[in-house]
Amino acid sequence: MLSDLVIIGGGASGFMGAITAINNGLRSVVILEGTSKVLEKVRISGGGRCNLTNSCWDISNLVNNYPRGEKQLIGLFNRFSTVEAFDWFQRKGLKLKIEKDGRVFPVSDSSEEVIKCLTAVAKKSGVKVFTNSHVKRITTKKEGFVLLVKGNKSFEAKNILICTGGHPSGRRLAISLGHSIVKPVPSLFSLSTSENSLKSCSGVTLDAQIKLIVNKKKYAEKGPILITHKGFSGPAILRLSAFSARNLHANRYQGELRINWLCMGEDEVRSKLDLYKLENGKKFLLNNKPFHNLPRSLWRGLLLSINIDSQLKWADLSKSQKDSIVKCLIMKSYLINSRGPYGDEFVTAGGVSLKEINFKTMESKICKGLFFAGEVLDIDGITGGFNFQHCWTSAWVAGNAMSMK
Repeated sequence: MLSDLVIIGGGASGFMGAITAINNGLRSVVILEGTSKVLEKVRISGGGRCNLTNSCWDISNLVNNYPRGEKQLIGLFNRFSTVEAFDWFQRKGLKLKIEKDGRVFPVSDSSEEVIKCLTAVAKKSGVKVFTNSHVKRITTKKEGFVLLVKGNKSFEAKNILICTGGHPSGRRLAISLGHSIVKPVPSLFSLSTSENSLKSCSGVTLDAQIKLIVNKKKYAEKGPILITHKGFSGPAILRLSAFSARNLHANRYQGELRINWLCMGEDEVRSKLDLYKLENGKKFLLNNKPFHNLPRSLWRGLLLSINIDSQLKWADLSKSQKDSIVKCLIMKSYLINSRGPYGDEFVTAGGVSLKEINFKTMESKICKGLFFAGEVLDIDGITGGFNFQHCWTSAWVAGNAMSMK
């Protein structure tokens, strides 16, 4: 049986592409999922809550959250962006909420509701879903494609949409059909350091200005940073890791992290220290701090890292000691020696080369009838619902384009 469309990958992009295509006139749409369950990444994302998009409505700001693919996404988002995705799910009966940081979740705080929504709409629309259907090989023919599936099954299709995420199977199929791959490397990860002074601060979170230097190239961020038992994590660190992913990989995850723990300038820090010294001369430095937003454990850890004596009183603070404290608070340097594990989204930087894709349709420039959507492409975003948004958008564009053929 010849299907209008066979989709490889039963994830976010796969279901959005299938629903869009069949609701726009394609008569027979099939999803082939290699594992036993569909939408598993949706299930586990956001700690089981599913951060399915973001309330960043302005496209010019939205694309800044994508280290790779920013230029191509401008055109895509002008057709189907965060506003359209939010409305799409609401119209399908999924109630959504926006949190203070802009992330969008189901009101139920359950990813299962997102899965139920997508699978129910797909079933009602007539999409056929086959699990445990790993695609081993694709061959082309005059009318389209023949897909050889695990268990010696085969499917015929006029069009194919590959949306296998970061799984290598999709990249292998793309290569077999003439595409080139930008080598995938990890993105969205924590940074590790051997600095011992931070051990007592594990679990501390605060806003900071951070600068990462990798082989003389500089990346800067400002935002929440989490001190872990091995180094640093949190939104600002994850964003830094995403934008510096390729350079960090090339340099074996060696670099220098400079942190302004107070987000203040040098003059302001000095004046606060001078005033506190004037008013609290009899107090011990380690137990008394002039900066209310700086956690006590971090204050103590920073002072001990520059050998401030635990019995030193504010009145006895020398100029050189004050200079050391200022430098430690606003430009403390840490040597990064490795990366931590992947972030919750398991995102990679890399995939099918963007030069080989027509971004008006998501169709291959190399193989007619072959389409791509989602993270199989060399496009990735930071945390906050941005990767799912790219999945919804690219699959929606692909689904519409196929129905126009």
